[in-house]
Amino acid sequence: MLKKFVGVLILLFVALQFYRPARNLSASIGPNDISVKHPLPPAVKTVLANACYDCHSNNTRYPWYAEMQPAAWWLGRHVRDGKEHLNFSEFGSYTAKRQGKKLEAVFDEVDQHTMPLKSYTWMHPAARLTPAEVKLLTDWAQSLADEIAPE
Repeated sequence: MLKKFVGVLILLFVALQFYRPARNLSASIGPNDISVKHPLPPAVKTVLANACYDCHSNNTRYPWYAEMQPAAWWLGRHVRDGKEHLNFSEFGSYTAKRQGKKLEAVFDEVDQHTMPLKSYTWMHPAARLTPAEVKLLTDWAQSLADEIAPE
């Protein structure tokens, strides 16, 4: 009985491997990318690429475990949720007011250390923000928000 149960589980696991979520990959930087609309300082661009873009852009760098289900589904859901909240690849399509709100959210989330997610930094050490990187991102987000939608 136990052998049949384990056999069914293995068969189910193998069958799941054929159902893959769509990949979040774009061929190039589009015209609405934040770096096109608001040129980024090189240090900010590096930090965003290391800590934010996998979930908050149209181009995710997939780790090895993204080839296996159910991990790929879990990652796909994280990317969809991240892009719903903020998509740097579509930032230029937001209204000035929305851009300002999104930058305020970047400031708050990074300043309060709620972004990047702990589950992400656990597998991506380069995404663990140092105090200097937190200051860099919060200063940049505040400065750009002020430039876009001055009070």
